[in-house]
Amino acid sequence: MKFRCERDVLDRAFSITSRAVSSRGGVQPVLSGLHLELTGNRLSVVGSDLDLTIRVDAAVGGHEDGAAVLPAKLVTDIVRALDSGQVEIAVDEEGVRITSGRSDFSLRVMAADEFPRFEAPGGEAVTLDAENVATALEQVVKAASGDDSRPILTGVLLAAEDDGLRFVATDSYRLAVRDLPGTSILGRDQTVLVPSRALEVTGRLLGDADELTIRLDEREASFEVGDVTIVTRLIEGEFPNYRGLIPTDHPNALVVDRTALIDAVRRVGLLAKDATPVRLAMTGDGLELIAITQDVGQAHETVDATYEGSDLTVAFNPGYLLDGLEVSPGDEVRLETIDSLKPAVIRSVGDDGFLYLLMPVRVS
Repeated sequence: MKFRCERDVLDRAFSITSRAVSSRGGVQPVLSGLHLELTGNRLSVVGSDLDLTIRVDAAVGGHEDGAAVLPAKLVTDIVRALDSGQVEIAVDEEGVRITSGRSDFSLRVMAADEFPRFEAPGGEAVTLDAENVATALEQVVKAASGDDSRPILTGVLLAAEDDGLRFVATDSYRLAVRDLPGTSILGRDQTVLVPSRALEVTGRLLGDADELTIRLDEREASFEVGDVTIVTRLIEGEFPNYRGLIPTDHPNALVVDRTALIDAVRRVGLLAKDATPVRLAMTGDGLELIAITQDVGQAHETVDATYEGSDLTVAFNPGYLLDGLEVSPGDEVRLETIDSLKPAVIRSVGDDGFLYLLMPVRVS
């Protein structure tokens, strides 16, 4: 195999596909590499850990067709360190040679035939607006759990609703729900559970794209964004009954400028160290934020707000609170509460498409 292309083309292809490369290469060492296959002037680069597979197709100047598996981290670091300009990669029985300008690297390669074969799901292709999906993923994916011991909670639920598609994620401390009206990729009452890791990678690629193409079958899903294809195994199991977590009644409601609250939480949160929460004291006079850390100090800040209900102080993890506020659309948010221990709900004023539920922190 032998080809030439611009450094930036290789850097992008290697960087994207490396996100799927296994960090547990001991089971199959070949999975610590990137699979390169050249056919004519088309280069296909694939990274995989068997659960997540990413392929990038790139146009290059091909000289000799072939395939090889290169050590992912090393070749990615090498290409990124090269000066801009043409890079030549040549693979023979001895290994791979990477040359650019005055730089010359020779590396060993792994057997290409040991790398898992790339196969995309065969389901019907559905094309969605990239901007809408990107916004939904930004709002929801953060709420998924990163704890692999509870695999169900590491996924994002895609559910068919009467008027479109719903995205749901929870880590048991917070819950995010986003509706995309008029969007349909699932059958009536159908749901699928997609690993949040795959959707996080997809979301990063949607910024400059116009369309996202999704394919689903019983076990896998694929997401195509331009020249990138992401294939992931679906998570098996039953997602928690999230509807039962959302309060149907809330005697207290605070309406506040979203940006002002974000800035105040960030400032007061500087004193919320070692899992110390930020307290929101809500009264008819408005809102006061409080953080008290023993042996360090305390912070107070008042924020203009409109409040209806009984005087109430609720404490939240400041990071989780900011995650919800930062992705809420609109200028104002509405914080709905019952008491200091039951779930609180953040909604955007004038936009019913997004909901963020947050469990309070118990304070003495």
